[in-house]
Amino acid sequence: MPDPVDVDLALLGGGGAASLVLAALDRHGVRNLRVAVVDPVHRRGQDRTWAFWGLPGDDLEPLLSARWPRVEVVTLAARRTLDLAPLRYAMLRSGPVYRRAAEAEGRLGAIRVHAAVDDVRDDGHRVLVRAADGSTVRADWVLDSRPRPPARAGRTTWLQHFRGWWLTADTATFDPARAVLMDFRTPQPARGVSFGYLLPVTDRYALVEYTEFSPDLLTGGGYDAALAGYRDLLGLDPSRLTVREVENGVIPMTDAPFPTRPSPRVVRLGTAGGATRPSTGFTFSAMYRQADQVARALAAGRPPLPEPAYPRRHRWMDAVALRALDRGSVDGPGFFDGLFARNPAQRVLRFLDGATTPAEELAVMRSTPLLPMVAATAGDAAHRLRDRLRPARPAPPVPPAVRAGTPPRP
Repeated sequence: MPDPVDVDLALLGGGGAASLVLAALDRHGVRNLRVAVVDPVHRRGQDRTWAFWGLPGDDLEPLLSARWPRVEVVTLAARRTLDLAPLRYAMLRSGPVYRRAAEAEGRLGAIRVHAAVDDVRDDGHRVLVRAADGSTVRADWVLDSRPRPPARAGRTTWLQHFRGWWLTADTATFDPARAVLMDFRTPQPARGVSFGYLLPVTDRYALVEYTEFSPDLLTGGGYDAALAGYRDLLGLDPSRLTVREVENGVIPMTDAPFPTRPSPRVVRLGTAGGATRPSTGFTFSAMYRQADQVARALAAGRPPLPEPAYPRRHRWMDAVALRALDRGSVDGPGFFDGLFARNPAQRVLRFLDGATTPAEELAVMRSTPLLPMVAATAGDAAHRLRDRLRPARPAPPVPPAVRAGTPPRP
């Protein structure tokens, strides 16, 4: 074996979470830090899209593809326009993030190992990382953002799974000022929740997506049929549209625990580090916070230990909500519509980011169906007790996204 390359910090995986860490290290002026990135994939281009809300003016602003001060939530009964001020809803594509990370990597003088990780050994003082190409890295700290299953099976396990079409129109078709956050007019699955959304970048270019919260994936044809149905529901003429790109994804929605520190000097980030909100699948904002906290800690000479992605009480509320949705005791579209109908939009968005006060959370809880949520709370408590009395069950792996080629133009 070759002698290990000694570094202060090793990033395992080079996707969104690691890219945000590199950018944050650069943003906070961290220098003289020996960094290695171990990842078999050369990340570039548009392989994913993140949508999130936040205050304008942060370092992401120049990277955004689009931003909207108002969004719509649509049900069969109502169309609500939500004023997000002072927040805004934003779209960030992966290409600019990867370019920003590559620039930061160059300024940091990071070492790049283009190989998968074979083994990670933490002796409590240093971490030895062995890569598939035979190279080794020895680090003071390791930040691991590679996909990992939770430590054990959850009481409820769903998936957020989706397919989106990037559409170009041959005439002005979309309203760039009108984004649809959730449109629940889509046919609802027998067990789960579905919705579509529309994120226009220009009057001729937009992302149209179909999403389900449910236990099982669809077939490729199922996603295409659902997307075509939603396109037609929006009144879009397929003969005037071209599908330029297709996006697919699967995100875990579970109350199972994701250990953020599996060993003394290994820290997990991203979905593997608990950044995915169990009740919604939203991940980006928590992932961005984790990266910023890591960079601030290293800049101050502290260990790179981010705070929990969400308060414990929020994880409990997510477990109760997932249980109620899974057992069918609450109507999915009605549940989400009620949150926005009975609360200011900013409160709901802060709640989904884990940034509300207990008083605000009580207001949010009062906007949900009382008796079904009480029953779900009691059921969750009983299930937790049973979990303590029986051996932990392994968590099922998150299945890969169902992928397909670009559908032909009609």
